[in-house]
Order: sequence, then C-alpha cells, then structure tokens
Amino acid sequence: MTSIPLGPLMLATERLIALVLIAAFLFLGSRIARRTATHADTAAWRALLFGLVAARLAFVLANLDAYRTEPLSALAVWQGGFALWPGVLAALVTILAMLRRTRAAFLLGGAAMGLALAASLLTPMTRPAPHPLPPGLMLGTLEGQTVALDDLRGRPFVLNIWATWCGPCRREMPMVVDVARDATIPVYLAYAGEDLPRIREYLENEGLSGKRVLVDPQGQAIPALDTRALPTTLFIDGSGMIVSSHVGEISRAQLTAQIEALERTPQ
Repeated sequence: MTSIPLGPLMLATERLIALVLIAAFLFLGSRIARRTATHADTAAWRALLFGLVAARLAFVLANLDAYRTEPLSALAVWQGGFALWPGVLAALVTILAMLRRTRAAFLLGGAAMGLALAASLLTPMTRPAPHPLPPGLMLGTLEGQTVALDDLRGRPFVLNIWATWCGPCRREMPMVVDVARDATIPVYLAYAGEDLPRIREYLENEGLSGKRVLVDPQGQAIPALDTRALPTTLFIDGSGMIVSSHVGEISRAQLTAQIEALERTPQ
C-alpha cells in the first residue's frame, strides 16, 4: 500500500481514492437533484451512510474469528476494512427506496455503480508490485544479538515497523504482539530509531513481551526499507520479496488475513 504526504500526515493512497470517489458521488447527487428537481442529494447522503455501514458489517462478518477476540475493534473504522460490493448493493437499495423508479434514481444509481467500478480498478493499481527486500539489512535483539534479515530467507515472515512516540503504533502494539505469539510464521516488531533503554522501559511498563522485538541501533536498516510512515507492516515471502505492505494502524482481521495469504504464497 502506497501513501501520500499531507503536511505532517501520511494518507494511504487507497483511502485517498475512496475519499475522492465519495466526494464525487455526493457532488453528482447534488447536480442530479438540481437537474431533476428531486431530493437526489439527500438520497446520495443516505445511500453513502447505509452503504458504509453495510460494507463494514460485511467485512466484519467475513473476518468474524478475528473480531471475536476484540469485539469493540469492529468500531475502529479508521483501521480500514470495508467490503465494496455489499456496500454498493446497500447504496443502490437505498436509492431505489427513496427515489423509486425515476430518472433521478437511474442517474444516481448509475453514478454509484460507475464510481464503484472505478474504485475496483484504481485501488489495485496503487498497490506496489512485489519487490525484493534490500540486501544486507542488520537488526538487533533486545539482548544485543545481531539478526541479518538475509538469514531469514527460506520462509515467510512479517516485519512491523513502529516507534514508542507513535500513537497508532502504541494502539496496535498489544494486538500485534498477541498475533505474533500464535502466528504460524514469524512476526517481528522493529523499532525505528530508538535506544534500547527506552524500548525496554516501554515494554515493561506496558507488560508486553520483547521476544520478537528487533531494534535498529545504527539507524540504517529502517530507512533502507523506505517506510515513510509509522506504523508500516511488511509481508515478506520465503524468497525475500516484499509481496505486500500496510501503511498505518492495522486491524487484527487485516493482519491475520495477510498472514494467511502469505502462507499460501508459493516459495
């Protein structure tokens, strides 16, 4: 997943596309309302609301095992996780219920379908192609041992990059540690540019295990991965290829789904 800088913030490209398409849908709703002298603008807002709810609900139901562990995380919509087509179906039903079989309903429904197709085509295009993990990267354990990422080749692994000063990182950390404990492939947590005493103090205060924690004492490995935002989670296959990434806070459902996909990746 790529990201775009917005001042001091980083916005995932997929989310920017979604925001732009949502704005376009509401704009078209207002134009259709004026041209047809109907309340198509109100219908657009309600279709958006019911569509988002349905899209989120469908995603949660599809990943119910992950949400059973943390039911309230289903409300953490900022983490992402929406099923496009169930949401579009709910939006179309809302439009038909409000505008009946009118020209405005046809126009607004067509706009919804057209923008949904645009989303389904544009979103995959924003995802970076698989690319090799930079060679020669060295990280360290909390005990001072050196870990060469090149030595991890041969089996897939996950690298979650974060820092103690990063709010979204701190929110997702307990969940990532929990998933790492039971995952069938290694999940490492790499701290970006912080010293050992501060890291140890943070883990101790939060009651978190440091078993899979790695550090970048020289401050060279993390920059080489070109992670422009924290947290970033990289999914690396057994041949050393970064097959996918997630910029920003990740949900348990997304993390476990990506791990399962990584397990299925041919080596």
